[in-house]
Amino acid sequence: MRIFTATLRKLARRPATLITFGVLAALLVFIMLAVATTGGDGAGDENFDPLALVTFPGAYEQILSFMLGLGGLFAVTYGAAIAGSEWTWGTLKVAIARGESRTLYVVGTYVGVVAVIAIGLLVTFIIGVAGAAAGATISGVPLDGVGDTDALAGLPEQFARGGVAIAAQAAVGYAVATLARSQLAGIGAGIALYFVGTFAGVFLPDVVQYLPFELGSTALGGGGFGDPQGGTGAVSPDTALLLLVAWLVGSVAVASLWTQRAEITG
Repeated sequence: MRIFTATLRKLARRPATLITFGVLAALLVFIMLAVATTGGDGAGDENFDPLALVTFPGAYEQILSFMLGLGGLFAVTYGAAIAGSEWTWGTLKVAIARGESRTLYVVGTYVGVVAVIAIGLLVTFIIGVAGAAAGATISGVPLDGVGDTDALAGLPEQFARGGVAIAAQAAVGYAVATLARSQLAGIGAGIALYFVGTFAGVFLPDVVQYLPFELGSTALGGGGFGDPQGGTGAVSPDTALLLLVAWLVGSVAVASLWTQRAEITG
């Protein structure tokens, strides 16, 4: 608990925290306002109305899907940035020198990272809803559905499923950066995994469906890179959730074991 609370205090002051979630929130609000000011002209097709992004109660699901989809990329880079900085800034060495358990330090820091990500995503969602409401007002879309009880009741489960996905994706970046002892290596690997999965899903859907970003999409009930329509893949949403937990536990375990055996110098 001491390591966890210390991590929270440390991350609250990190510029990476504000930049990561500030950019995500800004993108979300920008999209909402862009759709509202243009009225969705030229942005949709016969199967999708862009104004659905600012029409409640459906806007809740649209905001959550966008936030958790793109948020996975932000989470993996954020996890990598924090894990890598423990080595490059020497904070891990200092903690071990004062008698901290290496395993507890790695796990406690990771839990702190996940907590900050959860708080950041919750704040981002609230900002996104406010942006959608502003967009609805600008475009003349009624706000009658804002208080829809069925839509609001379904949000906690979606948040929980998305939270597991985000935590697993952050764990991958965290583990890679720990193994490489480098922020850049972890960030680069996370970004590569995200985009390689996007394109490789066209050719290797049976393989890509087990990668963390693909599993995150499936766990939320949507199609992934190899299954854009959703529901036709071999992995069910509940199975995807279990596999994400396996990715999470495995990644943190690898980071912990590596740190336990690593020679820390410098």
